[in-house]
Amino acid sequence: MKRLAIFLVMNFLIMNFVVWAQSGTGLPSGSYAPPSPAVLNAGQGFPGRSRGPQTSSPVTQLLKLLLANVNSSEAMTNVRTIWENDRWFNFPRFQQTAKNVAEMMRQAGLDDVQTGYAPADGVTRAGFWTEPMAWDPRVGTLEIVSPQVPEDMRVLADYQQVPTSLCMWSGPTPPGGVETEIVLPPKNIQNADLKGKLVLGGRIAKTDLAKTGALGMIHESTVNPALLDERDWVNSFGDNGWSFTKGSAPLVCFSITPRSQQYLHQLLERGPVKVRANVDTRYYAGQYPYVSAAILGTDGPDAQEVFSLGHLFEEGAGDNATGVASILEATATLNRLIKEGKLPRPKRTIRILGMGERYGTLAYLYAHQDRVKRTIAAMCIDTPAGYQNLAGTDYDWVVNPQSATSFVDAFVIRLAQEYFPMVDRPYHWSEYNSGTDNDLGDPMINIPTVAPRGGHGIAAHHTSFDTPAQIDLKSLRDLSVMDAAYAYFIASAGPNQMRWMAQLALSRGYDQMNAAAQNSLDEIAAAENTDTLSRLLYWETARVDYNLMRETKAVQQAADLPQGLAGLTSLAGVEKARIEDAVQQRADELHLGTVQAFAPKVDPQAESIVVRRKRMGSITMDDIPQEQREGYPADSFWGPTVSALYWCDGKRNLAQVIKLTALEMGLQTQNFDWVGYFKFLERHGYVEFVRQ
Repeated sequence: MKRLAIFLVMNFLIMNFVVWAQSGTGLPSGSYAPPSPAVLNAGQGFPGRSRGPQTSSPVTQLLKLLLANVNSSEAMTNVRTIWENDRWFNFPRFQQTAKNVAEMMRQAGLDDVQTGYAPADGVTRAGFWTEPMAWDPRVGTLEIVSPQVPEDMRVLADYQQVPTSLCMWSGPTPPGGVETEIVLPPKNIQNADLKGKLVLGGRIAKTDLAKTGALGMIHESTVNPALLDERDWVNSFGDNGWSFTKGSAPLVCFSITPRSQQYLHQLLERGPVKVRANVDTRYYAGQYPYVSAAILGTDGPDAQEVFSLGHLFEEGAGDNATGVASILEATATLNRLIKEGKLPRPKRTIRILGMGERYGTLAYLYAHQDRVKRTIAAMCIDTPAGYQNLAGTDYDWVVNPQSATSFVDAFVIRLAQEYFPMVDRPYHWSEYNSGTDNDLGDPMINIPTVAPRGGHGIAAHHTSFDTPAQIDLKSLRDLSVMDAAYAYFIASAGPNQMRWMAQLALSRGYDQMNAAAQNSLDEIAAAENTDTLSRLLYWETARVDYNLMRETKAVQQAADLPQGLAGLTSLAGVEKARIEDAVQQRADELHLGTVQAFAPKVDPQAESIVVRRKRMGSITMDDIPQEQREGYPADSFWGPTVSALYWCDGKRNLAQVIKLTALEMGLQTQNFDWVGYFKFLERHGYVEFVRQ
């Protein structure tokens, strides 16, 4: 009871201190009411179609101005132009798309329009991502020869009619084509006769299929079988990773519709099916372009920068012509308003980039490391602009990985909280996840990056159904407004605005710490034995310190708020006291006696190893055949191994990294062979050890 009384007094004092501290550190009066943990907690949506904040803030007028001036029709024109070319997804077309986008940038009056090139040679590496080989398809047809079938079912695939009929990086047939047989995947591939045949379905690994001498494969639709006459777009055709690199097997690959695959299965039940396949493609060392432009800031050539990026060179209008088009429209709108005198030119440079996903991004980052060092924030837009009347098309704002917690996390949530009620639309936020280029928060890159994630409405990701007809002008508008507001406010921010964003981060820090502590208390209340309580006492008090570290860093990125951070530190003490008191009270209820914190066992080697990273970005292992990876995963985008990699700063020992990874990704990650994994990385030259 004494501990509880102390806690109550401390809690009263700290809450009053927080109110006082916030009122005295530059927060505009009435500008921000901290949202509740229910709103800001991961996975929780903002109450749909709420009125939002009832007071004005430093972003209110900017959002209204942008909403009134963004031209969605202009953005839609750019979507169509990009899509009409990129839907062919070959490297000659990519060159033309780069020229088209550069011209769009010039027409928008943007500064410093530049086209750069990564070598598309299947050998050069950007980070640990091997650049793909250039690929040029001319013909890609697949026709049933026997049995005799109705004419409307005879042609299974034709690249010239529907580009997604041919998988990206498909190899060629012998000149003029070849007649062969379609077969189902065998149960035992070692004893199967597949030489020169096409295998229907993707249940066999490409590398295993290549060893049999098969001609190739026919991909069956998996995204949305209800789209009977649409095709999946297959763009992952490397042997050891995503893209086709030098040495990858040049198998033939077609993609067929659900209607065709149903029909083929019926035919195969009756007997053999023979087809004529004709594919004319070539691999070569070419170029993978990327295009950038800017609104130059008043601070001159060495100005800090704010970055927006979206990828080109994919077949879909939603994924991702809308991303680049919305960024273009956001920047074009800002440029118009600046030239009309409705907005002052920002201090910092606003730069945009259209590139090949991952491969172009990393090539750009390595080519412009001077800019990278000056870039303080980014937004990545890789998401469709789906029709708002369809489920799943509202935007989920993804924040930075916890190793890179930033003030921009709180800022983008604040923008969403104020903007989306203006247009009567819900929004959400979620903890970091990556399947795209929103990983620039990687501490080795150090550009805090946020990203919206939304759905198509009708599942159409990487399918021929992803056309401009599926794009909603209102969603395109929302992407443009949010990107423009985010980029311009940060680029223009002076000391007062930076202090306000620091206050947002501080308020979010209080909410996050309170929400985490409540989750801890919930688990403690459900505990049934000493072991569980001992583990909870160790991990949940450690989590308080972990969250304090992250949230303090986020605030300090924007501004120094010593009084507010003192309050956050005091709150951490209160939360730890609550957890300790709750553990002992639960132990008393269960008649367990005094509970001691149980620290997990640590491999002694982990305490003596410090990992130093050699290159930015994740480790794809695309230079190592899968059978030589010793069972270790290649988390190219996100997963526990990427989280651990981000925590490796060349100073923390591996034991500390393992603990931080467990706090971010879950305690189950402790069971992974971390010492073995990092030794594997060291042997293959991905990292180096600094032994203590």
